[in-house]
Formats: sequence, C-alpha cells, structure tokens
Amino acid sequence: MQKTGKYQVLDGTALKIIAMISMVLDHVGDVFFPGVRWMRYAGRIAMPVFAFCVAEGYAHTRDRRKYIARMGAFALISEIPFDLAFFDRPGFEHQNIMVTFFLALIALELFERLRGPLNEETGRYGTVRTFLGNAAVMAVAVLALVLRTDYSMFGVIAVFLFYISRNAHPLIHSGSGVAFLALTRTMGYYRATGLSFLPLALYNGKRGRGLKWLFYLFYPGHALLLYMIRMMLQG
Repeated sequence: MQKTGKYQVLDGTALKIIAMISMVLDHVGDVFFPGVRWMRYAGRIAMPVFAFCVAEGYAHTRDRRKYIARMGAFALISEIPFDLAFFDRPGFEHQNIMVTFFLALIALELFERLRGPLNEETGRYGTVRTFLGNAAVMAVAVLALVLRTDYSMFGVIAVFLFYISRNAHPLIHSGSGVAFLALTRTMGYYRATGLSFLPLALYNGKRGRGLKWLFYLFYPGHALLLYMIRMMLQG
C-alpha cells in the first residue's frame, strides 16, 4: 500500500487492537447492556477492520495454506464459545465470524487459482479465467449465507474487495470493503459501519509487532469469558 502522507500512522497491529476494543464494546453491549446503543455503534468498527486485516494477511503471508488452515482451526475452536456467549447453548443457528473469514480465504484462494497468472504480453488477466474466479467468490459467498455465518455473504465479499483493491489508491483500498458494507447493511446500528474507514485510512501498510496468536486466541477467549461472567451474574 502506497503512502499518501504523514497521517498514516497505524500499522497492522494497531488496527487489530482497535478492532479488538471495538468488538469487546459491541459484545459487552449485546450481552449485558442491550439498551446502550453507543456500544453497538462503536462495535461496527471491528468487522470491517478485521476483514481488511484478513485480506492483507492473505496478500502478504509466506504460506497461504497454513494461513487458511489456521483460520479454519480457530473457526472451529471459536464456535462453541460463540454459541454459549450469544445463544446459551451449542447449535447451528448462527456461525461465528471466523467461519466467515475462513470461507473468505477459501474464496481468495479459488479466485487466484482460477484467474491464473498475469499475461506478460498484454499486462492483463484472461477474461474467461477472471470471470471464473469471480464466480467462485460469489459461490463461496452464497455458501456463507446458507451456513448462516456472521455477516454471511457480505463478509466474504468485503474481504474480496479489500484484497483486489490493494494496489489502488490507499483511500480506495481502505474504503472499498467499508463502502460495500455500509451500503448493503443499513439497518439500525449498522449505519455506523462507515466509522471503520477512519482507522483504515490511517494504515501505513506495515505489519507491526505481530502478536499473531493473541489475535487468534482473543476471539474464542473473550466469548468464553462473556459467557462465564453472565453465568456468574445469573446465579
């Protein structure tokens, strides 16, 4: 991602920390303070920022297969804590956001494989293969909808948009997935999705300190903690 000015001060680690704080506010509000709207509005920052980081992770990882497998493993690990925190029991009514991100990574892998390499003579990708790649992304997006994952097809498409716009102007890169989510999910507190553009516009393209395992463990860990606190308060 190219720099556009001194205002780009946030690296990948900083973005994830902001997304974690936003997610905690959102989920604490959902579980304990459902009438406190500002917590849910603040929580709309989390998902687009995490989606952006997933796309960046896929673009820059040294081993895409391991990255996809790791996301899939933590999607499975997170499902029961997610169900307990928000539905009181394990079930298949709604799947956690890491399942969505796992499917998004599958979509990106299929897209790259089907689109194939850049034609060195024309400087373009093949039209038919590009169409097939896009069709595969849409098929995976529909699968997310069928599986009832968090953000469903919208999450898969947002990650894809962040990925394919990574060589565009930084503000387009930052805004592509945000704009899509803001335009397609407009009910209630989802109207605040556009707030996520602010931290993304400050991204400097650097990875940061990493803390990879912290971010993977955070999601199931915080969900399980919410469930345990709720059980303690109930008696």
